[in-house]
Amino acid sequence: MADSVGTHSSKKSPFLSLRLYIVIGICSAFLIASFLLIFLCFFSKRRAKRRRTILKHGSGSLPLVSKDITEINSSDRTEIKVESGGKKGSSDQSEFSGGSQSETTTSSSAVSSVDGGNIGWGRWYSFKELETATGGFSDENVVGEGGYGIVYRGVLLDGSVVAVKSLLNNKGQAEKEFKVEVEAIGKVRHKNLVGLIGYCAEGAKRLLVYEYVENGNLEQWLHGDVGPCSPLTWDVRLKIAIGTAKGLAYLHEGLEPKVVHRDVKSSNILLDRKWNAKVSDFGLAKLLGSESTYVTTRVMGTFGYVSPEYANTGMLNEGSDVYSFGILLMELITGKSPVDYSRPPGEMNLVDWFKGMVSSRRGEEALDPRIQVQPSPRALKRALLVCLRCIDLDTEKRPKMGQIVHMLEADEFPFRSEPRTNKDTAPLRSHEAVTCKFPNALKETVGGDVQRSKRR
Repeated sequence: MADSVGTHSSKKSPFLSLRLYIVIGICSAFLIASFLLIFLCFFSKRRAKRRRTILKHGSGSLPLVSKDITEINSSDRTEIKVESGGKKGSSDQSEFSGGSQSETTTSSSAVSSVDGGNIGWGRWYSFKELETATGGFSDENVVGEGGYGIVYRGVLLDGSVVAVKSLLNNKGQAEKEFKVEVEAIGKVRHKNLVGLIGYCAEGAKRLLVYEYVENGNLEQWLHGDVGPCSPLTWDVRLKIAIGTAKGLAYLHEGLEPKVVHRDVKSSNILLDRKWNAKVSDFGLAKLLGSESTYVTTRVMGTFGYVSPEYANTGMLNEGSDVYSFGILLMELITGKSPVDYSRPPGEMNLVDWFKGMVSSRRGEEALDPRIQVQPSPRALKRALLVCLRCIDLDTEKRPKMGQIVHMLEADEFPFRSEPRTNKDTAPLRSHEAVTCKFPNALKETVGGDVQRSKRR
């Protein structure tokens, strides 16, 4: 029997007149090679996908939210407590879970429904909870109002005070701002940024819950009725400026992708009882990856604070925030709004008026008259210089926010100028070349800015 099988397999086959056992060997080798190739392709794709996931959600990066924010009904909502800075989940459903889930539920269906909707950076609140906390969203609890929502003061059941922002659903704007704010600051924690505690998404309602900052916003203290003597002394104003700069520096230089706020203005700078500044309202923020120098977007922001290059081209980067900060600092120094049509014609535009005051050697006259104790001449010169550097029309010459922090925190104004008597009391001269010696700062001159403004 074995001899007959061997004889049969040794016969020549019709395929190239090869013996049958050779043909069988070739086919077997081909099948094995095919299986190996398929396995290698599958394994390499899995490794590539895993590598992309690690690069996208690695340490220090902001997890993105986008389309996977889903609604959770109050009937199947389970409270999820999340610790900021926890590990991210590896499965598709837990990809947006930025923290560690701490409480188990009695129903597996409830767990699955929460996992599908939880975006991981805080806790979900039901609309009923927030309605109760704000007294039915009463007018008495309104602490702020903007183009995209109303902010209420709320007291939760545990007694904690929060700020509840109810987003206005104008042509889907509520959903857009909800996603943008969570993407931008959902996991960000910084003492100069308002912290996001939680959110609510039921039906078409979109609400954000923030830490409550009890001392109002900077606009109220600068332009509200505070009497002839402002409680914002020079030291307080400088503290607010430095705090704001630190918050923006963290967004620009401490995160990947970086966050461009796009709406830096006095009403978006909240103040606590110790005058610590907290940057708020990230509804217009944009994420900018390290591989991009700018992002092209529809021009949005507040008139008077928007940088000229962004207004003209729609090309946005962190330099736009630097310009807006320069206007904000100018506002702190002068106590004037960026645009005020109630002022005389030559003073309606703060930037033009400010540059004119500096160029005519009257920088000290630009100081807010409600400041009782005036700053030293060197401190004022330093602040004026930072303003001019921030609003430079050449975006390449604007300092980074980290550099601005160093410049504002300097104990004294380090500059070189032409020798003259009474150097400490002499006004800042627009024609003198004042060279910064701050670490990594710009080596530019104040005179260049002022001369360009005069020619314009």
